[in-house]
Amino acid sequence: MQLYQFERIYSQMEKEFGKIRKGEEEVYSMLFLPLEGNALKVHREFPLSNSRRLREAIAIVLFDIKEKCTGEKADIDNFRNEDNERLERALLMAFDPYTNAEVMELIKGESETDILTPEMLRSYYKLPVMCLLRIKDSIDIWEKKAGANGYFTFIENYMGSQIKGTEMNFTIMSKDLGIT
Repeated sequence: MQLYQFERIYSQMEKEFGKIRKGEEEVYSMLFLPLEGNALKVHREFPLSNSRRLREAIAIVLFDIKEKCTGEKADIDNFRNEDNERLERALLMAFDPYTNAEVMELIKGESETDILTPEMLRSYYKLPVMCLLRIKDSIDIWEKKAGANGYFTFIENYMGSQIKGTEMNFTIMSKDLGIT
C-alpha cells in the first residue's frame, strides 16, 4: 500500500460515517475525553509517540474498524511502528469491544445477543469514527501552528491537569446507537 492509499482512509470513513463540524465538539465530549486522555497518557510516557504518530494511529484504527465492519483487511504493516501502535491501542481502549474486554461485556449486557452483527458494529462505531476524524483535523491544525508535538501541547494545556495516571479509560456508546 502506498502513502496516498493509506491516507485515503480518512476521506473514505468520513464519507461513510460522517464528520463532526468545528464548534460541535462539546456534544461528543464523553468520547473525546477518553480518546484524548488515553493518547496523552501514552505521549507523556513515550514522547516519540507524538502528534504525527497519533495521526498515523488514527488511520490504523480506522482500518481496524473498517475490517471489523466489512471483513476487508488492508496491508498496512509498512505503516506500523512502535510509536503509533502504542497510540492505536490507547485509542481502541477508549471504545473498541474487541480491544477492551470491559467494553465487550457492557455491550453484551445491553444486547439481546452475544454476536455483534456488521450492522450493530457499523452503528456502534459511527461516533468513534466521527471523533477520530475530528481529532485528526485538530492534529493537522496544531501541527501547522506548533510543530510535531503541536496537538499534544494543545491537549496538555487544555485538559492535561485533568488527566492522571496511566490506566486507560473508556466510554461505551449504547442504546442510542442501535445496540440494544
